[in-house]
Amino acid sequence: MMMMMMMLEEFHSCVRRTTSSSQRISLTPAAVTPHFTPAMANAGLQLLGYTLAFLGLLGLVASTAMAEWKMSSYAGDNIITAQAMYEGLWRSCVYQSTGQMQCKVYDSLLQLPGEVQAARGFMITSIFLCAVGLLVAAVGMKCTTCLSDEKEQKNKVAMAGGVLFIIAGVCALVATSWYGENIRKTFFDPFTPTNARYEFGKALYVGWGASALTLIGGIMLCCNCACKPAEKSYPPPRAAGRPGTDRV
Repeated sequence: MMMMMMMLEEFHSCVRRTTSSSQRISLTPAAVTPHFTPAMANAGLQLLGYTLAFLGLLGLVASTAMAEWKMSSYAGDNIITAQAMYEGLWRSCVYQSTGQMQCKVYDSLLQLPGEVQAARGFMITSIFLCAVGLLVAAVGMKCTTCLSDEKEQKNKVAMAGGVLFIIAGVCALVATSWYGENIRKTFFDPFTPTNARYEFGKALYVGWGASALTLIGGIMLCCNCACKPAEKSYPPPRAAGRPGTDRV
């Protein structure tokens, strides 16, 4: 009898331990799950926009330095494929079929076509504005400690950085699109010799992608700073009755 009682007590104790452990397991995720606030989400969006703009800056620098803004076209039957010609903003290159490449820097700035001079100016302006925007946006981001006591001023600084990103992206987009449009016009011009036709180079695609990243990063910063949390509305205080009019 005593043995049965002891076994029953052991069984009940095991059941209680299992039940309590299952309750702890079921309650633990809810207890340790972090509570995400709108401020945390806004900081994450700001960091994402800043990262996209930084990648856009790297793409702008690479696109400006590359020599493959336009490349010789192989359309037609009488094209000599022994060499390929590339032209960029700063130099022109000839790639031989043997694997050798010879590049020459442009001698005179005034002899360059108008689209090349304009593309140079727009791309340099875009790189400068994007670099300044990175410095300005870093001060206004919520994950930094600068201007932590002045939240409104901090949001304005972050928005200013986003505006600089947008202007930089527009400048790069204008430069690459203008240059590409001139290539397209020359290619479809019936008076252009077949051997003098060019196609889009790799630098144009890199520039288009970099301008898109910069624009998206700037828009994310501006939209994130413009959205303010809705203020709670409280009912107006109840007017106190006139003295002597209260009823008992």
